[in-house]
Amino acid sequence: MCGIVGIYDKGNINAANGAYYGLVALQHRGQESAGIAINNDGIITCYKDMGYVNEVFDDKILSLLKGDMAIGHVRYSTSGASFAANAQPILIKFKNGNLAMAHNGNLVNAEALREQLEDQGMIFSTTTDSEVIAALIARNYKGDIVNAIQDTMDMVKGSYALVIMTVDKLIAVRDGYGLRPLVIGKLDDGYALASESCALDTLGAEFMRDVKPGEIIVIDKDGMKSMASSIKMPKKGCLFEYIYFARPDSIIDGISMYKARENAGKILAEEQPAIADTVISVPDSGTPAAIGYANESGIPYSVGLIKNRYVGRTFIQPTQSMRELGVKLKLNPLKGNIKGKRVVMVDDSIVRGTTSRKIVKALRDAGATEVHVRVASPPVIHSCHYGIDTPTTEELVGAINPVEKIRKYIGADSLGYLSLKGLLASVDSDGDGYCTACLNGEYPIPLDCRR
Repeated sequence: MCGIVGIYDKGNINAANGAYYGLVALQHRGQESAGIAINNDGIITCYKDMGYVNEVFDDKILSLLKGDMAIGHVRYSTSGASFAANAQPILIKFKNGNLAMAHNGNLVNAEALREQLEDQGMIFSTTTDSEVIAALIARNYKGDIVNAIQDTMDMVKGSYALVIMTVDKLIAVRDGYGLRPLVIGKLDDGYALASESCALDTLGAEFMRDVKPGEIIVIDKDGMKSMASSIKMPKKGCLFEYIYFARPDSIIDGISMYKARENAGKILAEEQPAIADTVISVPDSGTPAAIGYANESGIPYSVGLIKNRYVGRTFIQPTQSMRELGVKLKLNPLKGNIKGKRVVMVDDSIVRGTTSRKIVKALRDAGATEVHVRVASPPVIHSCHYGIDTPTTEELVGAINPVEKIRKYIGADSLGYLSLKGLLASVDSDGDGYCTACLNGEYPIPLDCRR
C-alpha cells in the first residue's frame, strides 16, 4: 500500500505545496520514502528520498519546486526493496517525450513483463513493478498518451492506482477491479487526485467522486474528461482498506471508513460476546470497532492504551525487529483504567500476532485481571499478492494456527474473530464488490498469470 496525490492548479506555481500537504495526510499509507515531481512549463523535475514527508521536504526544497502541476508518492514497499532508488515518483524519458508516474498497488506479472522488456533492450534503474508500468507506457506511446495507457492496461495484471504527469496533462488510472482506491476533488482553479478523500479535505478540495474501476481520467487546459479502458471486470475493492489501511475519516467508493469499522464492532459484539468491565481499543484503527462493540454490548468504553503520535504504524514497518520495537514505543497502558478490571481489547486485525502478544502482556503487567481479545475481522490466512506485505503464509499466524493456539500464543483469556459474513455486512455487502483473498483464498486475479 502506498499513497499517491496529483495536483493540477493553473495559475498557481506552488502545486508542490499542495502535493506536500496531500502526502502528509496520506503518511499512514507509507513511511519509507516520499517524493514529489513538478511540471514547470513542460519541464518535469523530481525530488525524492527516504523518510517521512516532513523529513524529505523542507521550506527550502519546496521553494525550488515551482510549477502548476505536481504528483507525489509515499511508499510502503511490497515489490522491490526499501532503498532510495526505488522511491517514487518515477521519471521516464523516451523518444517522444517524458512523464512522471506514481503507483499504488502490486502487479502479479511484473517479472515476466520485465524480462520481455529487458530482452528488447530496456534498461531498468529500479527493482519495482512500478517502473515496469512506466516503461510499458513509454514503449506503447505512438503520439497518444491515452492509447499508450490503454495498451499498457491490457498487458499488466494486478492492482494499480496511478497518477501520471506529462508535459501538459495530469492523468488518473484505476485498475479494472478497483482494487486500489483513487478519488477526484475540485480545486478553485483545477483538480486534485488522491488515494483517499482525507487528503482532499486537507487540501480544501471539494470531493467529486471516486475514479471508477478501469477508468482513465485526463485533466488538462480544457478541463477534465473520462475515458474507459477495454478492461471490463467485476469490482473487487480491497477489503483490508476498510479493516486497517485507510484513515477512519476517509470515504472510499461511497462508504465511510469510520462507520464501516463501527458497524464491524457492533456485529463483533453480537458474534463474540464477553463478560468484562471495560472495552478498550488498540488505537487508532481499532477505535471505531471498539466503540461499536461497547455500544452494542453495553460494556463501558474507556481509553486503555495511550498512543505515542510520533511513532508510525507498526504493521507497515519493513522488518520484524522494527515492528516489535515500534510496539513498545507506540503504545503504553493507562493503568488507572486497567488495574483490577476484566478488559475486552478490540483490534482491527491480527496478521503476524507479535503486536497482540506484546500488548496483552503489557495490559497484564498494568494490572488487568482478564484480557479478552476481540478482532474486528476474520483471521488473515492467505498471502496478498496485490499490495499488502504478507508474501508468505508462514508469516500469517492465522494461516498456520487454530484460534485456540493463537489465543495461547498471544496470552489472552479468550479470543474471538468477526466472521467474514459479519465483515461484509459491515460494508452492506453480501459478498459482491470486494476482494477477500487474504481471508478466504478467493483471488480475483489468477496467480497463474505471473508468467
